[in-house]
Amino acid sequence: MVGIVNVTPDSFSDGGDFFSPDAAVAHGRQLVADGADILDIGGESTRPNASPVLLSEEMRRIVPVIRGLRLAVPDIPLSIDTVKAPVAEGAIAFGAAIVNDVSGLRLDPDMGALCASSGVGVVLMHSRGSVADMAAYTHAEYVDVVGEVTTELRSRVSAARDAGIHDRSIVLDPGIGFSKRTEHSISLLANLPEIAVLGLPVLVGVSRKRFIGEITGVTTTADREEGTMAANVVALTLGARLFRVHDVRAARRSLDLAWEIMRRMR
Repeated sequence: MVGIVNVTPDSFSDGGDFFSPDAAVAHGRQLVADGADILDIGGESTRPNASPVLLSEEMRRIVPVIRGLRLAVPDIPLSIDTVKAPVAEGAIAFGAAIVNDVSGLRLDPDMGALCASSGVGVVLMHSRGSVADMAAYTHAEYVDVVGEVTTELRSRVSAARDAGIHDRSIVLDPGIGFSKRTEHSISLLANLPEIAVLGLPVLVGVSRKRFIGEITGVTTTADREEGTMAANVVALTLGARLFRVHDVRAARRSLDLAWEIMRRMR
């Protein structure tokens, strides 16, 4: 279970709620108490029409939080959610063990080599475009969304391998909601086995996203937890093994029960 710690004023679900380092660290501690196995810290929003954040500002946001969490929950792996190699390097220096790159190593040519030399885990997410438009519909043009996303993820895996990153360090994320309309996100979730066939662990991040609201009619992001749980449980049955969520307690309880049932199936 990957708990989300957004250190941003403008993230789509909880922007500003944990913007101060003390609030972010306290939130991270609570997520761990609720059952998080990993904490993912991000200092730049990727919501639709988000404004890019200067490297210096992103560093100012995330470094004290990573430092504080490293002391507060020393046994929990920390992940840095960034597309910038210098930010990742700074986070690794203060204790981050995973780089969650929503561009799949596309946007910073130095990211792959940094991850390889540091020996960190790497989450390669499928997306198209820049930080400013990857969560919008600007690039959401597909003939076969499952086939195209699988092909593009395969190319990111090749880029990671070429940079010297070992397969054992790579996790794949189909990028639900990123450059994808609701029908694209649903198709990807329904066909996760085609991504799992690539032979690497699959992470899904559906928490409170727009497609849930469009299907359920729930406009308030924080009220989309039932839809989040439903999508996560189905994703578990189809091969996903990591889940990036806002509400760790609800996700942990629903997924633990689903896993117990799956474990006993004949």
